[in-house]
Amino acid sequence: MLKRSFNPDSRLPKQSGRQVSWRKIILLLLIGLFISTIAFADYRITRGPDIGEIYFIGPTRTTFEAIYHSTDFGETGVCVDSTSEVESICADLTQGSLYRVRMPDCLYYSNNYGQYGSWIFRTAEGSYRLASGRIEGEIFKGPGMSSNDYGYTFTQHSLNGCFCNGLQSYEIDNQDSIGYYLGSIWGINDTLWLFISNDNFENLEIQHIFNWQSSSLVSISRGTESGELYLRKSTIYVWEKELWYSDDYGENWIFKNNLISSYFVGGRQPGEIYVLANYIQLMGQIAHTYIYHSLDYGETFTVYHPFSYGPPPYYANFEAESTSGEVPLTVQFTDLSSGENIQTWEWDFNNNGTIDSYEQNPEYTYQDTGYFSVKLCIQYGPIEDGFIRTNYIHVTDNNGINDNSDLNASITILNNFPNPFSNSTTISYNKTTNLHEEVQICIYNIKGRLIKTLPITTSQIIYNQSLITNISWNGKDESGKKVSSGIYFYKLNLKNSHIKKMLLLR
Repeated sequence: MLKRSFNPDSRLPKQSGRQVSWRKIILLLLIGLFISTIAFADYRITRGPDIGEIYFIGPTRTTFEAIYHSTDFGETGVCVDSTSEVESICADLTQGSLYRVRMPDCLYYSNNYGQYGSWIFRTAEGSYRLASGRIEGEIFKGPGMSSNDYGYTFTQHSLNGCFCNGLQSYEIDNQDSIGYYLGSIWGINDTLWLFISNDNFENLEIQHIFNWQSSSLVSISRGTESGELYLRKSTIYVWEKELWYSDDYGENWIFKNNLISSYFVGGRQPGEIYVLANYIQLMGQIAHTYIYHSLDYGETFTVYHPFSYGPPPYYANFEAESTSGEVPLTVQFTDLSSGENIQTWEWDFNNNGTIDSYEQNPEYTYQDTGYFSVKLCIQYGPIEDGFIRTNYIHVTDNNGINDNSDLNASITILNNFPNPFSNSTTISYNKTTNLHEEVQICIYNIKGRLIKTLPITTSQIIYNQSLITNISWNGKDESGKKVSSGIYFYKLNLKNSHIKKMLLLR
């Protein structure tokens, strides 16, 4: 059993190794395609009705996927079923109630903590996108259907107002009738829409627009308080995953941590979140399960190791001395990777795709200012694993100024006035650092399509070391044509900029 505390930079292990030979690469691609299909929803770990109670899917000595039950936050886990086919699991608020889905989307129910032999067939028209309800016996089978009788019968929901044709994730709130729908549109690759519903997915309206690629794998999970949401963003192409948090029903988001594991769920205490990480390497000769438990919204975690088989798993990890300073900045990197007889180390000190060092513990001097992400890849035989620390190194000039800092931290959109408006409105925001940077205001219609960009120069008013910027929009699109009455959204063309709403009335 392993228990330790770690900071936001601590390492979460990767799911499986990557094979080197072409036959193994083909096999891995097939497996990866299967895993990425499931990864759209993190339904391999679920909260139980009691504090500290979770169910999760993990390996055993003879199988890759079994159902475990824990009542001590994941410190220990009891295997309740290692023989049933399972793709996803979900618990409701009834003691001992657990739902599972097996291919092809068949839904089963257990009233005995998921014990083998207790499963009851419910329907062949299931969905692996399950979500637990707010009362006993309530379960959602996708945002379009819900049941209040433990999956015997389901009610259809209309989803009026949702124009997306690709479902990324969905969740319900702890408050009655509130639901969230995160979706994309085929052909629009740079936008994701978060909708909110106040009537159990009958009607929806836009709550937030993410300027993220639709290929991103994004999942949401509710917190304890009403309006609290966790979001995990990742991609199938890199090891990096990001944890975000909202306490205002998904209207605004705060970055919390970098994660590697794909599977997470909010808990039943303030600030509580669980992350599941499974290692299955060398065809099951190495099999480990880790549960990461946080009570501070994912900023720090306690690590539990409820299942271990074989030698220690292989995963990349590192730390550095002097992670910030003036240019030129020399940084000493120390390899902390796990696994015996690691054969190669590949370092990318600015995450640009170029290998900068093959040493185990290299030293590197940064000659440019800014924030730099660092990536380490290790390899042992057929096993390869990588780890990225985002914006890990911060280099400034002699005045403490950097030329590519995170501008979002220094930007605050104030408002637009008047709102509603008929002919024109003025958008105002203040900018406290990097006053030389140029930005744009991006305006979107109700369907999330970009209709106008308003370039901003630095010829504005500087007041008390802040740049106060006012820019007007006359209600016309890029072609100069007047747009129709309705709701419009505006944001800065900066990463994670807040999105605001305005109403045009002709």
